[in-house]
Amino acid sequence: MFINLKISRRIHSLVGIFFLLLVGIVAEHWISSSDVPVSKPIDQIKTDQLVIALTINVDWGEEYIPAMLDALDQGKARATFFVTGRWAKKNSDLLKIISDRGHQIENHGYSHPHPDKLSIGTNQEEIKKTESIIEGIIEKKTHLYAPPYGEKGASGLRAAEILGYQTILWTLDTVDWRADSTPEIIARRIINPAIQFGIKPNKSGAIVLMHPKANSVKALPVILDQLTRDGFSFQTLDGLITFSQIGNTTS
Repeated sequence: MFINLKISRRIHSLVGIFFLLLVGIVAEHWISSSDVPVSKPIDQIKTDQLVIALTINVDWGEEYIPAMLDALDQGKARATFFVTGRWAKKNSDLLKIISDRGHQIENHGYSHPHPDKLSIGTNQEEIKKTESIIEGIIEKKTHLYAPPYGEKGASGLRAAEILGYQTILWTLDTVDWRADSTPEIIARRIINPAIQFGIKPNKSGAIVLMHPKANSVKALPVILDQLTRDGFSFQTLDGLITFSQIGNTTS
């Protein structure tokens, strides 16, 4: 009798746990697939001012960052570095240097996974873990999220929104991670961008995507020099966003 009662309670407990898990899975599927509006990523700021934001996504390439910082200083430019949590954890001293030199540090997830392949909950864990690591190093809380691979599926966007983050994409991509991206090609993609979808990209309010690569280090002074001659200034994302209302002009 006593043994049967214990077995019965254990079965009820397992059934209860299974039911809660099932409810959670169904709820997350409903949230991610529902028509409930989710904030669109920012890929450009609508403004007629000659302002640009350079964003540098970092999960590797720390050996090139000091030279990039020197180039930014020489060009009187400020950039926004989106770093992964695992990179920040391994490179805390360099992260402090980036922040101390006036650049914005933001969130690129923890382990650089494909957000579209993760649940909302797992995407939240990626963002929160990175937030905690960065805040522990530079004592500043992140509030912008650049999804790895530029993925913008519902689970990643909703995870960011639930946590109070704005998702950031880009207007102009240097594509500097490709082996055939020479310094000249990288610079040209930003200084004189190719027509996209029949439209010449507007550099005013543009968000530029870069990575810490050898050829990016060589291209950066060229980009800064030419666009400065053209009248542009280089802002952090927080600085750029203040110029005007949010716009999605290249989606």
